Amino acid sequence: MKQRVILCPNPSKDIGLETSREAKKQLEAAGFEVCFSPELLDGRPNHWPDDLPISELENVIDGASLVVSLGGDGTIMHTVRRLMGHEIPIIGVNLGTVGFLAELDRSELPMLIPAARGEYTPSPRMMLEIRVERGGETVYSNYALNDVSMHGIVQMIRMTARGDGRKILEFSGDGIVISSPTGSTAYSLSAGGPIVEPTAENLILTPICAHALIARSFVLAPDRVVTVTVSDLRCSAFISSDGDSFEVLDGDRLIVRKAKYKTIIAHVGDKAFYDIVYEKLGDAR
Repeated sequence: MKQRVILCPNPSKDIGLETSREAKKQLEAAGFEVCFSPELLDGRPNHWPDDLPISELENVIDGASLVVSLGGDGTIMHTVRRLMGHEIPIIGVNLGTVGFLAELDRSELPMLIPAARGEYTPSPRMMLEIRVERGGETVYSNYALNDVSMHGIVQMIRMTARGDGRKILEFSGDGIVISSPTGSTAYSLSAGGPIVEPTAENLILTPICAHALIARSFVLAPDRVVTVTVSDLRCSAFISSDGDSFEVLDGDRLIVRKAKYKTIIAHVGDKAFYDIVYEKLGDAR
């Protein structure tokens, strides 16, 4: 029986599906069965070609050896949520800009073949479980690979962050980011947070433009349950979790903890995390 590889392209990034077709060609020539389960599509749009049948991910994921995300970091984060509960490794082909999560560029498609054969180093990544409570009821829930942020629109908002019920921070500002180690190089870094190795397990709290000198980033143990309460809200406020948004109201509680699921990134090649940091953020060595 042929090993199955699932390609999850983002058609808005892979224009004309040229990269996806080339990946399919190379994988099939190496003896793999290739299925398409594209991202960010509702059904089969008119512009999707008839010669590339679409499969529902849940129908082809059992027995698959690899999932390939073709797009940007947002495409990978979206694909990861579709894989929740499945221990299937994922590898990204960067068709976006920075592409921090992607292992490969367009020119490195031949490296998909050894990865599909299992010739990779598994890089387990901690996920975040996210809930919003309102009046004691859960009104929003999600998972995130990178981070979740709470932020106001136009005005500052007042937030209190707690770890296992003990106050960590109370401040007014533009918002707060709670990230996983994988997400430490994303929004959290832009807000002044630390760079953390992605295979570590920590919760990272980083205030965004805090109106308080003492408000600094905290790196917490993975078993902490973090709550952020917004109070005295005088403007619109939202949480964003890996690109998904939800409006919060005065008194809502954002609850974040380590998820029971992990994402397995298939690491190929010999680049270390530190090499990738300097490559993507600018080599100052």
